[in-house]
Amino acid sequence: MTVVDARAPLQVSALAGAWQRLRSNRNWLGFWFMVPAAGFLILFLAYPLGLGLWLSLTDARIGRGGSFVGLENYQWLSDDSVFWLSVFNTLLYTFVASVIKFAVGLYLALLLNRHMPFKALIRAAVLIPFIVPTVLSAIAFWWIYDAQFSIISWSLRKLHLISENINFLGDGNWARASVIFANIWRGVPFVAITLLAGLQTVSPSLYEAATLDGATAWQRFRYVTYPLLTPIIAVVMTFSVLFTFTDFQLIWAMTRGGPVNATHLMATLSYQRAILSGRLGEGAAIATAMIPFLVAAIGISWFGLQQRKWQQGGPNND
Repeated sequence: MTVVDARAPLQVSALAGAWQRLRSNRNWLGFWFMVPAAGFLILFLAYPLGLGLWLSLTDARIGRGGSFVGLENYQWLSDDSVFWLSVFNTLLYTFVASVIKFAVGLYLALLLNRHMPFKALIRAAVLIPFIVPTVLSAIAFWWIYDAQFSIISWSLRKLHLISENINFLGDGNWARASVIFANIWRGVPFVAITLLAGLQTVSPSLYEAATLDGATAWQRFRYVTYPLLTPIIAVVMTFSVLFTFTDFQLIWAMTRGGPVNATHLMATLSYQRAILSGRLGEGAAIATAMIPFLVAAIGISWFGLQQRKWQQGGPNND
């Protein structure tokens, strides 16, 4: 005797209804397209972040599991002078490098947006510092700053501007300036090319109208270029600040955080404490302490974009 499942027509009907919703509801279809990306982010971002937060609340070490100690690692860091020095170094490094990268990158973008011979070749050359591997760049700068064979010191001595070589990476202030310059050299192309892409979207008719109205070059930039470029500036500077704040390879390859912790950033100090010293809980606490700064940077960018809603057709909040 054949048994007919009465639920089969209902299941078929449900599947047909789901397929119909996918075809007619773009939001529903978009949700399913986002599922793989969401799974990827959860696996490779959310899980490591959660694990780091948990480790920061334990006394875990390499080779053995830790027990829960609450905020003990953070309390210890609050009295750690090296940690606070790394916070100062990170903020100084990020602020100075980001400001200069923006200024130089914006100037290059405006320059490359003009009609000039070999413009395509120049644009490609500008990208070279950004596409060169970070460690290779760090090794090159390490030789440039070498206390004995520095090309900078040699050139200055030949010009009789100094009498002895400058110890770029052996003096704290010189070392900070040296690594900041190296970061600027690597980061300017990213800012310049991204802002150049934004400039390409500005209609030439706006400049023509401003010129006919008697606007100067500065006024055209202030009232035409800058307002239309603001969303791109917010995005590119957010990425620039995040990349600079979390920089590790350049610093570690050049100075290892020296001399006397003068160039230790929070990222390099976290690596030193967690991996080299084996104190995973302490290193995770240092890494976790970076989160509020990163969230603040993202929040400032988001707030800045909200103030420019008129560019997307919404009301202006200025």
